[in-house]
Amino acid sequence: MKFYITTAIDYVNAPPHIGHALEKIQADVLARYHRVKGDDVFFLTGADEHGLKILRAAETAGQNTQAFVDANSEHFKRLKEILNLSWDDFIRTSDQTRHWPGAQELWLKLLAGGDLYKKKYQGLYCVGCESFKTERDLVNGKCPDHNQAPEKMEQENWFFKLAKYQKEIESKIKNNELKIIPESRRNEILSFIESGLEDVSFSRPKKDLPWGVPVPNDPDQTMYVWCDALANYLTAIGYSSKIQDSRFKTLWPADLHVIGKDILRFHAAIWPGMLISAGLPLPKAIFVHGFITVEGQKMSKSVGNIVDPAVLVKKYGADPVRYYLLREIPSGEDGDFSLGKFEDRYTSDLANGLGNLVARVVTLGEKISPVKFDFSADVDSEVKKICNNAYQAYESSFENIKLHDALSGVWSLISWADKYINEKRPWEIKDEGTFRKVLINAGYILGVALNLVEPFLPETGEKIRQQIWFDNSVINFKKGDNLFPRLN
Repeated sequence: MKFYITTAIDYVNAPPHIGHALEKIQADVLARYHRVKGDDVFFLTGADEHGLKILRAAETAGQNTQAFVDANSEHFKRLKEILNLSWDDFIRTSDQTRHWPGAQELWLKLLAGGDLYKKKYQGLYCVGCESFKTERDLVNGKCPDHNQAPEKMEQENWFFKLAKYQKEIESKIKNNELKIIPESRRNEILSFIESGLEDVSFSRPKKDLPWGVPVPNDPDQTMYVWCDALANYLTAIGYSSKIQDSRFKTLWPADLHVIGKDILRFHAAIWPGMLISAGLPLPKAIFVHGFITVEGQKMSKSVGNIVDPAVLVKKYGADPVRYYLLREIPSGEDGDFSLGKFEDRYTSDLANGLGNLVARVVTLGEKISPVKFDFSADVDSEVKKICNNAYQAYESSFENIKLHDALSGVWSLISWADKYINEKRPWEIKDEGTFRKVLINAGYILGVALNLVEPFLPETGEKIRQQIWFDNSVINFKKGDNLFPRLN
């Protein structure tokens, strides 16, 4: 079964921070989980490289715009190595070969359907959001996301007839044809849609925005973000008659979009309207995550609390960073990062938890390795029950995309394994048969925990497999280095 998963493409006007890392890691865990299940996974991410904010940032930096996005996109591409991500493709919207033809073809589909029209428009434009705002979007006259008053702007633009599709979009969300996870975000978008969708501006005059995809039927206009950036989910897999790519027919619709809560309206209202207009199936589901604060404060350059994931990984390793973000930040909700909590988690859960369990089991098991065992006779019924319950809870958590719950369940199993060893005290056992059976059970539990933890901590999983591995009905133990060195 195919599983096509995407993240939002990141806006590359500045280097990535820990919020970008959270989204990529969440999607990576889901992709790895589905690969383990045997699905044919295609994992897409990329860079949103057009728009007025990019143009102004490049001008401020005194750089050519293309050179500016080339350099900044590399920072985002390096996250793959830094965070041990497993994406299959990285699409860039400035790619005139891969992206532009499909984006322009989508535009022409909407035009042919009678859903694009041109008119003069005067409104309040937030440069930070790169979108027009209504009065109901503002708080005390300012954009709540950027704390700045929008600019008054008058333009002649192309518009998309989004209001035309309001009832159909609402119906598809209500009947879960387009599933929104978590439920709170589903309720939020339904409330927004029910309050009335308005047609949306789809282009900008080229004189005001020369940096972007040209409107195919109007050279004096540049595509706005909707038909440019959102189209990446199609263009990356070959949506264009100019690029004959069978992947599109195989992969679309997307099985899951992973996005932040700030772009829910774009993905669950505008994007479905576009797809319906173009005669294309809707994505099956959208998972919406929250934001990360730093010690209770919003991340901000002016405050100086931007957390660079590369710096964290260099000091602590990729898996501890992955673990903290996936365990401490509830899936679908906001969460907080603090170095103190991070180091506490590292010590208690990783070094003293998983790392200590592996060391204890492997050190004892190495004395009798390799160990032949019979699952029916040698593995205790209580151990089977505990492991089976852990697996079922894990599967349920993934089905509902509650990754923090899945990890919590794995660590409950690790704690139970520690308790089992403490109670059995195998280092005191003199009888070889009894010792052997205790180590078989401990090894079996550890093997189950390893399988469950590996999508979250792939590097750690690989290291554990070098210390304990199963060959049919034989367990092999070989002591290795500590998985998580103690912090100084």
